[in-house]
Amino acid sequence: MKPANALQRLVNSAASLPTPLRRRVVTAAFTYRVRFAGTGGVQFEVLEEGRAVAVMRNRGKVRNHIGGVHAAAMALLAETTSGAVFGLSLPGDRVPLLKSMHIDYQRRAQGDLRAEATLALPQRRALQQKERGEMVVPVHVTDSSGEQPIECRMVWAWVPKEKKRRVSD
Repeated sequence: MKPANALQRLVNSAASLPTPLRRRVVTAAFTYRVRFAGTGGVQFEVLEEGRAVAVMRNRGKVRNHIGGVHAAAMALLAETTSGAVFGLSLPGDRVPLLKSMHIDYQRRAQGDLRAEATLALPQRRALQQKERGEMVVPVHVTDSSGEQPIECRMVWAWVPKEKKRRVSD
């Protein structure tokens, strides 16, 4: 069995908490490490093996000049959600890297946003078995009307962690 990473340990330790508290703990710990997600107000509703769901409220800090969620904030939500489900499946001796993101803006976002990212079992197995690689992580973003203001293609890669070098005297 591959070593667990910090995100896996967090999710496992919060698993026994009541759902509302678990959501707050996972969100707070994640956004402490990934500060920009915290700045954007990303909140996790679900973070489990193979699936992540996160929301972003349409509030002043992320609002654009026409009252919707800013384009960059929508990209942040998609990147955070896809990265979380990807990172949760990655062994502790590997590093996740966003290789590319392609976002097509379809329409003005209305209200709050919700993103759902998934990783199929074959993808999760590849993360465990291969030392390095890349894959598309599907993420679906909807707004309060239930429509998709953006369509995303997120490509995540993984590489081995560098071994810590000893400093010689």
